[in-house]
Amino acid sequence: MNHQRNPLRHIDDLQTRHVVMQLLAWMWCIIFSMSVGSITVFGITTVAHILLIAGIVTTVGVFETAQRNPKFFDRFPTSTPSRSRNMYYNGKKIQLDPNDKGGEHE
Repeated sequence: MNHQRNPLRHIDDLQTRHVVMQLLAWMWCIIFSMSVGSITVFGITTVAHILLIAGIVTTVGVFETAQRNPKFFDRFPTSTPSRSRNMYYNGKKIQLDPNDKGGEHE
């Protein structure tokens, strides 16, 4: 699964690499279950492989997005600085400096 040693690294398109790896995983899942002789094993290993591959694909996608387009994560609700929200004291809204992002750890 090491992308620097895997021969699939020569495939430029990330989606194509993913599909090829997924097909290989399904192939080995089928081979293993048929060698054991149980369709139950096939179902269990299929689900396990789908979960494993989905986790890997999600992680690679997040890493690639962070590397190629880090501004993408600025739109997350958790990235909103606390000072951009409204503050009130005694029922009156306090005007905050729009250039001050606020926060305790600056």
